[in-house]
Amino acid sequence: MKPFTYTTIYLILLISPIGGIDFWKTILNFFRKRCDDRTSFNYKGLDAELKNKVFGQHLASAVVLRAVSVFMHDKNPPKPLVLSFHGGSGTGKNHIAKIIAQNLFSKGEHSKQVHWFIGDYHFNTDTNIEACKLIDSIRPSLDHYDNIDGVSYRHAIFLFIGNAGASAINQVILNFWKEGEIREEIQLSSQDLENEISKEVFNNKKSGLWHSSLINKNVVDFFVPFLPLEFRHVRLCALEEMRALALPPKQKIAEQAAREMPYFPREERVFSVKGCKGLRARVNIIFTESDRSSDEL
Repeated sequence: MKPFTYTTIYLILLISPIGGIDFWKTILNFFRKRCDDRTSFNYKGLDAELKNKVFGQHLASAVVLRAVSVFMHDKNPPKPLVLSFHGGSGTGKNHIAKIIAQNLFSKGEHSKQVHWFIGDYHFNTDTNIEACKLIDSIRPSLDHYDNIDGVSYRHAIFLFIGNAGASAINQVILNFWKEGEIREEIQLSSQDLENEISKEVFNNKKSGLWHSSLINKNVVDFFVPFLPLEFRHVRLCALEEMRALALPPKQKIAEQAAREMPYFPREERVFSVKGCKGLRARVNIIFTESDRSSDEL
């Protein structure tokens, strides 16, 4: 019997504390379900959105575009595509995941072929570290197997998303900044960045991939770093939030919203602590206050 194959995306958010036994049992049971929706990959759309709607993530955008496009054009991939997104909050990890979905399925992230698993939101959590090891139970679905129980996962995409690894990423970009180097020159090989991320995630008990065979058996194709954002990137985010709110883009309001965000190092204020997270609320408040002041004049 020919194994059942399909294209789908599984997004697993490695939020600490990661889900316990019930969480991983739910994922394992879900993988046994079959779907046969088909898709057509929109390379030009993915390329355009990564260039125009993602700010300050040249490296993540390049890795994602190359990895997804090569995978989607392979009619007989040996294994699923497994990407692990790492970096601080508000740097665009979920945003890029949604962009991938939008350029694979007509309904984007709302497609029945896109599945989000959030450890401490949808499922019961468990502080027992042993429960985290249950993630190893899905390794066969991610590895070089033609099929498992009659289902082939070789055409699936798995995205792991977490904040672990941010320390290694921040250290590299701080070193580049101190040495006067351009951030756009940072590559996966820069200061052994990708390997440093995998080591930090592997050794972090709260990462969701602590001592996981997904790492030491090399089933993760790329550890994708999301760099901390600078003021110029946050300002662009603020302008994009205005468009999302159907507000006319105003540079002064974008700059004010960006300035109000916390930055590090504390004295130099170079990199945003929270990325663009929470920026929409700031933009909305500043815009409302600006309109109120204008009305009072």
